[in-house]
Amino acid sequence: MNTQAILSQDLTWRKVWRVGANVDTDALAPGAYMKHGLEVIALHCLEALRPDFAKGVQAGDVLVAGPDFGIGSSREQAAGVLKHLGIAAVIAPSYSGLFFRNSFNLGLLLLTCEEAEILQENEHVQCWKNHATQALVLKDGRRLACADVPPFLSDMVQAGGLVNLLKQRKQGTSHA
Repeated sequence: MNTQAILSQDLTWRKVWRVGANVDTDALAPGAYMKHGLEVIALHCLEALRPDFAKGVQAGDVLVAGPDFGIGSSREQAAGVLKHLGIAAVIAPSYSGLFFRNSFNLGLLLLTCEEAEILQENEHVQCWKNHATQALVLKDGRRLACADVPPFLSDMVQAGGLVNLLKQRKQGTSHA
């Protein structure tokens, strides 16, 4: 998936998968599977809350949550499995600080949207950004404002994560 596209004016309609508030990292990357790699952990992502999620999610879909998404441990795999499954973005009113940073470090886009809970299961949204304005566009034409993603975090997502961004900068190929 082209992460550059989702950070710019993106006309792709993305399917919404919904979960509630206070989703913890153990629901995203269950502890029983942590001895395995991401490909195995991903098979069990959100299985306690959404048994259909890991098998049904498609690359480019978005995950919409209530407040405090990613609370709990600092396990990086919680963000890693969402990226592995092809989630284009997570949209929520707020995130755990550790999950927030781990996500961007791995190149997973998080959009902070106070009205995220308006979005319904199986609805389709566009992620739109033009200069300083970032919003979600619904099929009925409504726009939900999102907090701006700072340029240094956008750079990480576009590069596919912090390590890739640093490699690009070292090689002089970064656009940042």
